[in-house]
Amino acid sequence: MSTAILGRKIGMMRLFDSTGNAVSCTVVQAGPCVVLQKMNATKHGYSAVQIGFEEARPNRINKPKAGQFVRLNMKPMKVLREIRMPADKVDALKVGDTLTVGMFQDGELVDVIGTSKGRGFAGVVKRYHFAGHPQTRGTHFYRRHPGSIGHRECPGKVWKGKKLPGHMGDERVTTQNLRLFKVDAEKNLLLIRGSVPGYNGALVMIRKAKKAGKA
Repeated sequence: MSTAILGRKIGMMRLFDSTGNAVSCTVVQAGPCVVLQKMNATKHGYSAVQIGFEEARPNRINKPKAGQFVRLNMKPMKVLREIRMPADKVDALKVGDTLTVGMFQDGELVDVIGTSKGRGFAGVVKRYHFAGHPQTRGTHFYRRHPGSIGHRECPGKVWKGKKLPGHMGDERVTTQNLRLFKVDAEKNLLLIRGSVPGYNGALVMIRKAKKAGKA
């Protein structure tokens, strides 16, 4: 049994639980995914499976990838990802197996991996939530500036890691221990409590929570 599946974030909606409380949920169209390749420690140095998601047009696939699907006698897949897992779970899967949302259950904890929304070049107030300078008391052009970033002669430089303006977002983010509100196996949908990284339509990976015992 695989421990993860690929999907697309559709959007958010509000549902009501058994007690009548409103719950914000993210809808993810997950799977079906196909097992394309198996990696083992003897040959590859690690154990994992390669899965494919979403069929692709043949003219959109380069020759190396197209050759792989010809050997497997499968339709080309748009997205390929490797999932690390123990050797016994890899052995339980076969090339060509289909992974669906049926591996999850209602109320289960999952981790969601995605790419956060890109915010472009951002200042310290937006990027790191700096308070900014006073709006009075003689402040002129520095209301949203970071302030002092170092000394003069000693150390004579700006330390690495200093919070400064720069590129914000568009990076890999893992949100842990999100609870599944509902699993719709018929429509391949996962309804996840809370927010999920990325914009609507973004690719995400949903895996069984690694720290579920600590939630």
